[in-house]
Amino acid sequence: MDAPRAPDAETYSHGHHASVLRSHRWRTGENSAGFLLPHLRPGLRLLDVGSGAGTITADLAALLAPGEVVGLDGAVAAVDATAALAAERGLTNLTAVQGSAYDLASAGSGFDVVHAHQVLQHLADPVGALRAMADACAPDGLVAVRDADYAAMTWYPDDAGLSRWLELYRSVARANGGEPDAGRRLVGWARAAGLTDVVASASVWCFADPEDLGWWTGTWAERLTESAFGRQGVDLGLTDPAGLAGLAAAWRAWGRREDAWFAVLHGEVLARP
Repeated sequence: MDAPRAPDAETYSHGHHASVLRSHRWRTGENSAGFLLPHLRPGLRLLDVGSGAGTITADLAALLAPGEVVGLDGAVAAVDATAALAAERGLTNLTAVQGSAYDLASAGSGFDVVHAHQVLQHLADPVGALRAMADACAPDGLVAVRDADYAAMTWYPDDAGLSRWLELYRSVARANGGEPDAGRRLVGWARAAGLTDVVASASVWCFADPEDLGWWTGTWAERLTESAFGRQGVDLGLTDPAGLAGLAAAWRAWGRREDAWFAVLHGEVLARP
């Protein structure tokens, strides 16, 4: 089991630049929470930890109406984005609150489902966060988590720039207190947190058609040169502005290839508190 790290040692590697929020808005209940959807029905109460841009949260709120859904995030920009999306879609059962993944009191308690997508990978103490999620559940509730596994990402054709990007990302994420290869660790973390009836699965995002590839490669190119991720890499001494510009150009060039194909593997866990 990985040794725990102090929560005060962590930094969100992506930041909340427009390129990051734009990337997150692509996520839906269908493409990012499919493992959970069969367990949902109208009227259930759900807490979404790390709601981000709010698109998954809003989709889940639409499915569960009139059941209460709360989207919690530590960043004001994310809370505002979720609240704005709820208003835009007329989701009166969805509220957004600011709070920590380690202390969910501001969101309430007794939830039928507590969900987190792409959250645990950024935390210094994912086991502690899972314990907090279990505490926020009703006794017969369900904890649902999904995280990418960066080391398992794969693409074709091979490209030295993308390989360097992956090396840089994993180094920055670990320096920030996170675990970029979280997907493979979810089962162990869930059991260490005392969760029971742990059921594991996996699923992928696949980017292969020109529109999807243009979006995926474009957002990563922009993140490298404009978002907090790139600045963190420079501050940590892992790269420099010229290196970031080179990686951004590599992403864009690779994405224009007719045979380009990229897959993102995710680990998933459903468990009881």
